Amino acid sequence: MPPERTIFLIDGQSFYASIEKARRRDLDQRPVAVGDPTRRSGIILAACPIAKARGVTTAERVGEALAKCPDLVVIRPRMQTYIGISLFMTAIYEMYTDQVEPYSIDEQFLDVTGSIPAYGPPERIARLIQRYVKLATNINVRIGVGPTKVLAKMALDNYAKKESGGVYDLSFATLASTLWELPVHHMFMVGSRMARHFSRMGLVKIGDIARLELGDFKRRMRREMQKQSDIQAEYYWQTARGIDPSPVVAGIRHKLKSISHGKALRSGLYRKLEDIEVVLLELVVEVCRRTRRHKCKGSVVSVGAAETDGTRTSGFGRQTQLPQPTALTHEVAAAALKLLREHWSGLPVSRLTVALGGLSDDGVDQLTLFEDRQSILEMERATDYIKNRYGSDAIMRASSLLEAGVARERAEQIGGHYK
Repeated sequence: MPPERTIFLIDGQSFYASIEKARRRDLDQRPVAVGDPTRRSGIILAACPIAKARGVTTAERVGEALAKCPDLVVIRPRMQTYIGISLFMTAIYEMYTDQVEPYSIDEQFLDVTGSIPAYGPPERIARLIQRYVKLATNINVRIGVGPTKVLAKMALDNYAKKESGGVYDLSFATLASTLWELPVHHMFMVGSRMARHFSRMGLVKIGDIARLELGDFKRRMRREMQKQSDIQAEYYWQTARGIDPSPVVAGIRHKLKSISHGKALRSGLYRKLEDIEVVLLELVVEVCRRTRRHKCKGSVVSVGAAETDGTRTSGFGRQTQLPQPTALTHEVAAAALKLLREHWSGLPVSRLTVALGGLSDDGVDQLTLFEDRQSILEMERATDYIKNRYGSDAIMRASSLLEAGVARERAEQIGGHYK
């Protein structure tokens, strides 16, 4: 049997808000939230502990937050800064172990099993990391400790975030007196809907699942879900017991299966096909640019849309196979536009997504007698170079200058938020 691992999951407390407060020390004792202060209908991305104590919650509307806390300071997000600090924190963690796996922008897994001989017990390593990060960034980090990634996650969410010291070790030996006594909705990946299923089955605590034999739990799940649910049952049973063989995988690079880009739209503005096509083309341009950056080309084009007029909702997701793999904008655009025209219901579009799948290496290309594809590729790579050096809006299609275009707005954003 392999030796038990020691896994950390480290979370930056109120990450975005903490970064903004570190930049402006005059905000130390003031409630701060990150969102768009010019849009009361926008959402709160993060709130500092002072703001949370006054009722401000993540994901609520800016207007609702200000109604609860009139002196709330709402600061526009700076995503590039947040990403840079997240990477800086990764570098700090890598001083203690080379096994660091980003889980999100503000959470990272560390396997410190091999670091214990050099740095001491897990709690000492956790305190060293906390102090280093605080000195370097003025951000408080909380650390869930466990023998598996799933236990480290539940230790963080259910205990470390509530402990004054911000560190909690959840071991197999203590599960019966700790985790198993919690309501079932505190289990990782159990939402309100699944919690209701468990409640109807008489499983109200995490321990009610963990103490069952797997076969018995599978039978109960089949009766409740009225469909084949053995895979779900095994997943939740293992999670309740803290079983998770997945390793901490250093880095965030994985083999790409597809490259996609999407944009949420103000549906009231996108009622006409010609306006929707402008955005679709902009998304295709960005998907092809990213595909070329990864030295790939794709053979499957997908288009998805969410549609609503305020009362009716619709949508579609369709894909088509290309004659040959490509990363050329005009070839992907032709397929994407055909899908849109064939499947759009006519309702205003509130979200649009384009993806290029079936990726392969771009080192080999099929020649054609009727088009100099290599010259077109070289021209697009030259355009990529200009954008990479001077910004995404340094060169763009004339259609993006139309009122329906969003490329200029997107050039100022990362992940839909301002840089």
